[in-house]
Amino acid sequence: MSWISGPLLAFDLETTGTDVETDRIVTAAVVRLEADGSVSRERTWLLDPGVAIPEQASAIHGISTERARAHGAPAAAAVEEIAAAVAEGLRSGTPLVVMNARYDLSLLDRECRRYGIESVSERLGDAPSPVIDPLVIDKHVDKYRKGKRALHALCAHYGVSLEDAHDARADAVAAARVVRRMGEKHQPVGVMGLEELHGLQVRAAAEQSLSLQAYLRRTAATASARASCASSSDTP
Repeated sequence: MSWISGPLLAFDLETTGTDVETDRIVTAAVVRLEADGSVSRERTWLLDPGVAIPEQASAIHGISTERARAHGAPAAAAVEEIAAAVAEGLRSGTPLVVMNARYDLSLLDRECRRYGIESVSERLGDAPSPVIDPLVIDKHVDKYRKGKRALHALCAHYGVSLEDAHDARADAVAAARVVRRMGEKHQPVGVMGLEELHGLQVRAAAEQSLSLQAYLRRTAATASARASCASSSDTP
């Protein structure tokens, strides 16, 4: 049976920022979707991250420092529950769908380390697997498509409804539905075994990272050359 016709576990975080080493979890969701796309089980968390939530982050996910402090669970206890829920799902063999998995799983790992909690990898005795990342897969199967590849853009491209974007639960559900559509549309990916698919994504993510680094180097070189030309033209 193909993974697209089985259950999926979806995971998403909303955070204080984009640095996995220093930023904190604000909200989280772990949601199980059945083969028909319906949600059969879900857990969500609102945390008091223990630090002020920057206004830029609050503007995206809607959680202010005041709200998190008043209604959020203590971070250490919530991180323990999140890591346990993710590990339990993976231990059952259900694929874990995470949009931009490298970020969310790394940040969860750092939060576990911060509070002296067993990480997902430590609970499993290995790296989290199988993980399915819509971002990595989309870049692999449709690498030359122009435009954005944020979750809202993928939902629009694959015909998936996304209501209440940047709500952890809504984003998790949308990511799972998007990746199922990807598997249906791109059959070579949809019929892969989970181990093979996981390996493909590891290789694809590494290639994509190298391509991004090369692009940034070219952009920086072009900007430097333009600045140099502008400086030369201004010289009497």
